[in-house]
Amino acid sequence: MPEVMPPPHIGRVALAVADLERSVRFYTETIGLTLLERGGGIASLGAPDRALLELHEQPGISPVRRATGLYHFALLLPSRADLGDALEHFVRVRAPIGGFADHAVSEAIYLTDPDGHGIEVYRDRPRAEWAYAGGRLKMTTDPIDFDGILAARHGDRPVMPAGTMMGHIHLQVADIAATERFYIDLIGMEPVIRYGPSATFLAANGYHHHIGGNTWAGAGLPPAPAGAARLLWYEIQQPDAAALEAIAARLAAAGHPFEQDADGLRVVDPSGIALLLTAL
Repeated sequence: MPEVMPPPHIGRVALAVADLERSVRFYTETIGLTLLERGGGIASLGAPDRALLELHEQPGISPVRRATGLYHFALLLPSRADLGDALEHFVRVRAPIGGFADHAVSEAIYLTDPDGHGIEVYRDRPRAEWAYAGGRLKMTTDPIDFDGILAARHGDRPVMPAGTMMGHIHLQVADIAATERFYIDLIGMEPVIRYGPSATFLAANGYHHHIGGNTWAGAGLPPAPAGAARLLWYEIQQPDAAALEAIAARLAAAGHPFEQDADGLRVVDPSGIALLLTAL
C-alpha cells in the first residue's frame, strides 16, 4: 500500500486556459484525469476520489515564459505499478512527453499541456529507501528504468486511479530568499534542499518537497499578465482550523496582507502567486 501523506500538503491547482474544450479533452484523454464538474467556463478534474485541477477558460490568452507563476504541477500516483500504467498510456496516445527523471526519491515523467503548463506525473519510493548525505536528503536527476516501470504495471486500472493526489508544485519565483522567508517563516514549511542562488525546495512532515521555487528563467521577473495562460492560484491543505489560525496570526504579525472567508485563507506570496489555504 502507498504511504499516506499527512497535511499540510498541496491540494487543487487552478489554471487559466485558452480553450476549455481542448483542455478538458487533453486532461481526460491524454493525461487520464476524471472530469468531475463543468459549467460557467470552469471545469474541475481529478482522480475519482478528489478534485485536483480547476481549468478557467479565458479565450485569447497565450503562453508566457518570463514571468513568475507555474513551472509545473505534479500528480503523485499511488504506486510504481500505476506509473507503469501511465507510461504505457502516454506512449500509446502519443502524449507530449518532455522528459523523464529518476530523482532517487521518486520516478517522474514530464509533459506539457496545450497552453504550455508544465506537468509532472510521478511515484514516490518508500521513505525508508530515501538516502541522506550529511543530514541532507539526496536527490538526483538520473535516467529512469523504463523496463522496470513497464514491467510493474497493473494493466487494468485507470491512468489516474483513486488515491492520486497533487504531490507538489514547482514555481517560477522572483527571488529565492524572499520565497524562503515567506513559505518558511509565515506559511510554516521547512527547508529541504537549496541549489545555490537559483532554486529551493520546501516541505512539511519530512517530505522531499511540497513547494519548489526557481529563478531559472531570470530573477526579479514580474507576475504573469492577465493575457497569459497562467497559474491563477493553488491550494495548501492544512490539518485543521487551528493551523489556519496560526498562519493568519503570523501573517498579521508580519504585516503581510491576507483575507479570510468561508473557503479559507487567501494570500499572495512575494512573487505575486496566489494561495488558498484550507483546513481538512
